[in-house]
Amino acid sequence: MGAEKKWFFSILSLTFLSVLLLVLYSISTFSSPRTFPSLVQVGGSRPPAFGYYIYGGKGDKDRVLRLLLAIYHPRNRYVLHLGADATDDERYYLGVALKSVPAIRNFANVDVIGKPDRFSYMGSSYIAATLHAAAVLMKLDRGWDWFIALSAFDYPLITQDDLSHVFSSFRRDLNFIDHTSDLGWKVDQRFQPIVVDPALYLARKTKIFHATEKRPLPTAFKIFTGSPWVVLSRSFLEFCILGWDNLPRTLLMYFNNVMLSEESYFQTVICNSPEFKNTTVNGDLRYMIWDNPPKMEPHHLHVSDYDQMVQSGAAFARMFQENDPVLDMVDEKILKRGQKQAASGAWCTGRNSWWSDPCTQWGDVNVVEPGPQAKKFSETITNLLDAWNSQSNQCK
Repeated sequence: MGAEKKWFFSILSLTFLSVLLLVLYSISTFSSPRTFPSLVQVGGSRPPAFGYYIYGGKGDKDRVLRLLLAIYHPRNRYVLHLGADATDDERYYLGVALKSVPAIRNFANVDVIGKPDRFSYMGSSYIAATLHAAAVLMKLDRGWDWFIALSAFDYPLITQDDLSHVFSSFRRDLNFIDHTSDLGWKVDQRFQPIVVDPALYLARKTKIFHATEKRPLPTAFKIFTGSPWVVLSRSFLEFCILGWDNLPRTLLMYFNNVMLSEESYFQTVICNSPEFKNTTVNGDLRYMIWDNPPKMEPHHLHVSDYDQMVQSGAAFARMFQENDPVLDMVDEKILKRGQKQAASGAWCTGRNSWWSDPCTQWGDVNVVEPGPQAKKFSETITNLLDAWNSQSNQCK
């Protein structure tokens, strides 16, 4: 009788274990991402890809993560940077959060800068951090076509499918960079004063300071200025970082002592370069609302600005307060993105419901399907390209 009981419990235990393994396998099969049915393919015959630099400071880890998910696509490459004023715990949290997103975990196309740069928005350390991020992106990935820098205060107004679709309609050496040689009041307040950015050499956070003397405008090159928000071609950034011409390095030394040099450095380099000055499309693809005369930063955007914002045909907008309800509207109506989920695109093939993320499964990541916002964005690009073709406001 004891042997029969022992045999019976052995059979019962094996049956229970088999059922448990079957259930666990079923759950794993249901919830795990599919293996790649296709690899990421790049090149002139494929939709363009983008190298994104997303940056923030202390307390911005959640904003940076939300922005990343709003612009995520397996074909792109991303570098995230929390400045030196953020803590190592914030960077660690960001790295852990990335691993919880199935697509990011599998495509491994997002990196966090572990040794952060210290930068000041008012000084040249901002340009140094941007060039550092571009160099990192070049080393990590040869496939992206355009470089886009976004801050934690930015948000997209179109999907990545929209962006890639519209950008596939023109040459990949074009640079979207708002610029002018009409310096106006900036001559006296920006270019003649000599400033020093301590973030270039001090470990602690310190404001920039001014020299007592001023200097005349340069005669070896012509200064251009404009919006700091640019979309730059890979070929132009290679010229800035790796090129044989000494112009980018000469101008980097000059703008080292210019306040808010991010408003002028890339503009001056490209417009003084015979090789690239004819690739400048005069626009920054951003939606912002400014005071008149403009202050240091544009207005924060809210729900009352939503209609005008989405009708603008811009690719990105700023500034936004953290978790403002207008961001939820963009997620719901444009990006089709659930909380803590990547923005949906043609690559997402999973079921879309309140409990299921469609981007935990994917198909061909080399196919894009533009949405309704692509038409407005395309109209904006067409108008900018018409002006570029006429050369009416190109490096003048």
